[in-house]
Amino acid sequence: MSKGYVYLVGAGPGDPKLITIKGSECIAKADVLVYDRLASRRLLTLARPDCELIYVGKSPDRHTLRQEEINQLIVDKGLEGKIVTRLKGGDPFVFGRGGEEAEALLDAGIQFEVVPGITSAIAVPAYAGIPVTHRDLTSSFAVITGHEDPTKNETSIHWNHLALSHGTLVFLMGMENLPLIAQKLMENGKKPTTPVGIIQWGTRPEQRTLVGQLDTIAAAVKKEGFTNPSIIIVGEVVSLREKLQWFEKRPLFGQRIVVTRARHQASELSQAIESLGGEAWEFPTIEIAPPSDKSHLVNAIDSLKTFDWLIFTSVNGVEEFSAELKRQERDVRDLVGLEIVAIGPATQAALDKKGLRVAFVPEEYRAEKIVEGLKDRVSAGQKVLLARAEEARDVLPESLKAMGAEVWDVPVYRTVLGGANREELQRLLREKEIHAVTFTSSSTVRNFVNLLDGEVSLLNNVSLYSIGPITSSTARELGLTIYKEAAQYTIGGLVEALMEGNKT
Repeated sequence: MSKGYVYLVGAGPGDPKLITIKGSECIAKADVLVYDRLASRRLLTLARPDCELIYVGKSPDRHTLRQEEINQLIVDKGLEGKIVTRLKGGDPFVFGRGGEEAEALLDAGIQFEVVPGITSAIAVPAYAGIPVTHRDLTSSFAVITGHEDPTKNETSIHWNHLALSHGTLVFLMGMENLPLIAQKLMENGKKPTTPVGIIQWGTRPEQRTLVGQLDTIAAAVKKEGFTNPSIIIVGEVVSLREKLQWFEKRPLFGQRIVVTRARHQASELSQAIESLGGEAWEFPTIEIAPPSDKSHLVNAIDSLKTFDWLIFTSVNGVEEFSAELKRQERDVRDLVGLEIVAIGPATQAALDKKGLRVAFVPEEYRAEKIVEGLKDRVSAGQKVLLARAEEARDVLPESLKAMGAEVWDVPVYRTVLGGANREELQRLLREKEIHAVTFTSSSTVRNFVNLLDGEVSLLNNVSLYSIGPITSSTARELGLTIYKEAAQYTIGGLVEALMEGNKT
């Protein structure tokens, strides 16, 4: 068997989007992904479904595996001929023990490659509004391990040089030794009033920052309960935080938000959340599938010339109807003479892309408002084609029939349970890592509850957001409490609701 190949990849400081393009490619090609505690679990979604995931995380009080065992693990997997990606928080060669792992691979004759990552030493201060260098304050910085005991007989840290330096000092993994670090710096000549910043869980929704000075910071940290993982930054640049802090001021900062839309539609909402400082986790609760019986759609398309009205209630309806039109070797010319109705701006935009002009869009984006707007437009005896989801409500077709219209209620698609990771979702909820969940349709609510396996109590203290009254009604029927409903029943309206909810 040929020997495998190992990638030693830096995952960055916590924000999953700070991984490099090359790092993400290494995750995608791996047969085995060996990851640690500080690598974002969202990066695991980049791995292939058949990839073997192995957690080797270490914390100050508990090691899943000792470093020697991790070395042996990646060697063994490499000797099996596997492509191994060793995913490490920050940068592998900045206090990441990547050098030791590389030596072990070299000794075993296994080829390896180092993919640098963004170290927390510069990224975390940046997210707290603290530049490690600034032309007016300092032109150098040093990164020092905070894990070494400053009182031991032999130290590799030159405290006298650090204390007298005008450069910024960044200590990693040093919270346990903070009192001694401060003491050593002051004993060796650092001014007690030197600004100090402590940043916990930097670049993540849990990020919090404490600013003080060298002689008081240890007491302040104890009072505020700061623990690892935190970095310690010492120097005049810390004074810039008050002016430059940006991350913690964003409208959705601190919010880890579940997006339940179908995977192919989730990006619009996810990108909006993350552009406002939130962290979006995509758990697609629905997927779009063909209708159970396609014959109704085929017959409707064969009879297009007989209809007066064509009503679409969703973007999915537009896309699936258009796809079937193409399959039957037809195009928009077959819709000449039809008055087209769209339930909202997103549906209208989808029709615009197809080159179709919309005759009517209701002011409020739900079936009842379509009925209200069409009551003076649809004449008795006219024929209406309603192209929508298989599981849609009966309000619209029944109301149109009451007007005297002949209604063909044709399913063009159905929603089925999506491919969300049930175990990961429940884990995040149990560990209280989720702050909000967004629902964009009744189907997303029903399938989300299904993913909880009946444990609705997992949503205690989680804020639930709905795109509109129909979705909210479904949630209430299933025992859920909607915290805030979008005023406009659109993705933009849902984002506005999230921002309003985060203010209160």
